[in-house]
Amino acid sequence: DVQLQASGGGLVQPGGSLRLACATSGLAFDAYTIGWFRQAPGKERVGVSCISSPGRTNHRDSVKGRFTISRDKRRNTVYLQMNSLKPEDTAVYYCAAVFDYSGSPDCPPNNMGYWGKGTLVTVSS
Repeated sequence: DVQLQASGGGLVQPGGSLRLACATSGLAFDAYTIGWFRQAPGKERVGVSCISSPGRTNHRDSVKGRFTISRDKRRNTVYLQMNSLKPEDTAVYYCAAVFDYSGSPDCPPNNMGYWGKGTLVTVSS
């Protein structure tokens, strides 16, 4: 049974940092691309960051230079380090997995095979 568990959300002031974790089980971690997505109130779910099985990464433009995605194969976990947080980063963050056929960090939301429950990130003073 494949499971993805997102954690690490919370309330943080603008300019602050958080690290989200996506712990996976039941899948061959090294063979999967993992992505982080977010959904703000009243908006569609969008991709934030993506990491392929060999470790190539991709980020949406609005978080480039502030967010870093990484993977730890010993812990079967993917991390999203979020720095210089802004109020517009407020959202529920989800992680998802898809089998990696290409080695490219592609995480189209409609193609992700497994999803975890979200963790809420609130950036506010």
